Amino acid sequence: MYGTLYGTVYWMDRGGVGEMREVPELPEPAQEQPGRRPTARVPFQVVEVTGPSMVPTLHHGDWLLVQYGATVRPGDVVILRHPFQQDLLIVKRAAERRRGGWWVLADNTFAGGDSTDYGTVPEELVLARVRARYRPLKKDQRSLWGVVTWAVSALRPVAAARSVSRRLRAR
Repeated sequence: MYGTLYGTVYWMDRGGVGEMREVPELPEPAQEQPGRRPTARVPFQVVEVTGPSMVPTLHHGDWLLVQYGATVRPGDVVILRHPFQQDLLIVKRAAERRRGGWWVLADNTFAGGDSTDYGTVPEELVLARVRARYRPLKKDQRSLWGVVTWAVSALRPVAAARSVSRRLRAR
């Protein structure tokens, strides 16, 4: 499994909690067919979020279910390779499709590190679409009421923010 560090994805060994190692190769695309987007051999994975770039949609410690090879639409939260440092994976919102790829934005405008810094991201660097987020149980949620409130809000789909795309087109 892997997680994000300030929007950057890192891999963790299952054996050691918090033990980091180099980012391994991503799932290899299956046989490409003309006219179809390539699909990954392992279509779903789980990622951990750390860092503030996607607050309020995603918070530090959230876990994400991501789907490789899914069709990306404006407003979707996606996992992509950083355009300047391609060994780093980041999580951003695909705001709109432009000539040359996707314009991606952080939900937290003060965190930076999005297309306003590095421009349009080529289509081939957009790897996966976030399908759901899961907030783990916190230490202070051990009471009955804490567990009930956690259970109601722990698993949520990550919906596309259509208003982001409309706002950009209005400029």
